[in-house]
Amino acid sequence: MTPPREKKLGGYRAKRDLDATPEPSVGGRSEGAGEGRFVVQEHHARSLHWDLRLERDGVLVSWAVPKGIPLDSKHNHLAVHVEDHPLEYLDFHGEIPAGNYGAGIVKIWDRGTYEAEKFRADEVIVRLHGERVSGRYALFRTDRRGRSQGGDGENWMIHRMDPPQDPEREPMPEQLEPMLAHRGELPAEADGWAFEVKWDGVRALAFVEAGRARMCGRRGVVLTGRYPEMRALGPALGSREAILDGELAAFDGAGRPSFQLLQRRMHLDSPSVVRRVATQIPVVYVIFDLLYLDGRLLLDSPYSERRAALEQLGLAGGAWTIPARNVGDGAALLAATREQGLEGVVAKQLDSRYLPGRRSRAWVKVKNAQRETLVIGGWLAGEGTRSGRLGALAVGRPEDGELRYVGRVGTGFDESELRRLGELLAPLERAGSPFAGRGGPKGAHWVTPSLRAEVEYTERTSSGLLRHPIYRGLHES
Repeated sequence: MTPPREKKLGGYRAKRDLDATPEPSVGGRSEGAGEGRFVVQEHHARSLHWDLRLERDGVLVSWAVPKGIPLDSKHNHLAVHVEDHPLEYLDFHGEIPAGNYGAGIVKIWDRGTYEAEKFRADEVIVRLHGERVSGRYALFRTDRRGRSQGGDGENWMIHRMDPPQDPEREPMPEQLEPMLAHRGELPAEADGWAFEVKWDGVRALAFVEAGRARMCGRRGVVLTGRYPEMRALGPALGSREAILDGELAAFDGAGRPSFQLLQRRMHLDSPSVVRRVATQIPVVYVIFDLLYLDGRLLLDSPYSERRAALEQLGLAGGAWTIPARNVGDGAALLAATREQGLEGVVAKQLDSRYLPGRRSRAWVKVKNAQRETLVIGGWLAGEGTRSGRLGALAVGRPEDGELRYVGRVGTGFDESELRRLGELLAPLERAGSPFAGRGGPKGAHWVTPSLRAEVEYTERTSSGLLRHPIYRGLHES
């Protein structure tokens, strides 16, 4: 006759080749080896989850909890009731080899003892006494059909019955807008400032909890589907909860961020196309700030403390990085970025708070700009307060006896300069475009190319168009 314990562990044995995995074999401890112990294991399998195991009648009654043990009573978490495990699993940690059931890394996340108030086939109420988790919890079955959809366990829920273990714990915000920097020059006094490289990419906040990462753009648009490699941030942080701030950047063959490369991924929606292009143009998340960590909102903490906490997370490798920063030496870093062809630096006051959605002078972006004298070949009408008058200049570069269109310049004007340019351009209006070929924007008012403008810009695209052009005045010749 099969002993009761052996019978309970039949499902565990049937799913495993115990000669091919380091997991405990069935046997060894007697049925009366003890009662009242528990373990929570962090299981980096195909999908990260946490396994709650309660010692009961000589085995470990087990649930797989995809979002981890809830820390407050506001959120119930799914808990899939799986096969009983042997008592030896209380101490198991290690790697289950690929090709085996549950392949992946298993870590002990918490352990301790518990008291059972109720232990029925459809409901369990216990009080846990662990190193990380303590309090009263209820587990109750919700799937009356006996099996979870798409799996081989019963669907239960786990609910915390006590108040939050940490009464000062703050919930993670559902959404935040990133803080923005003013454009300017390096601070006259470098003391009290840190300096970072300015990365030419897409600003994104990462909301990470329960081993899942959600990437959001400046206006709250969810970007995770466009950059699926960032999902791995969740397992990398495990059970830690964090909001990260950074820049999604694509790098060219010389190791420089290329916005033009990134544009080939920015607007993709088809999952199959995203996966294909991601292999051709990998993206790196350059992380430079930490806004929330494990129940604490850090917006009022000074930048120096937030940055130190970020570096202590140890996020390195994969599709993300925490770049170095210079404290008190911005000129040297700016010179280095200029030499390497990078966009510039961002200066941040060490004691600055994080102001979501606001542009603050506590952060200053200092760009490495190029300057060129270009020919004005037309203008476009503006919108809003500039409606019906000049909104942008269409400019070109003389090449081989022709005027090649290089872009439109719509910033850098004040009201008096807009009026002056309008008066100067009005008598120069002509019927056709002065630009070679089909160059020039649609809807432009063309002019005889006799005026030249000083234009500042960060770089040219591969097609010769200017990036971030700014009007700096008419060339007086």
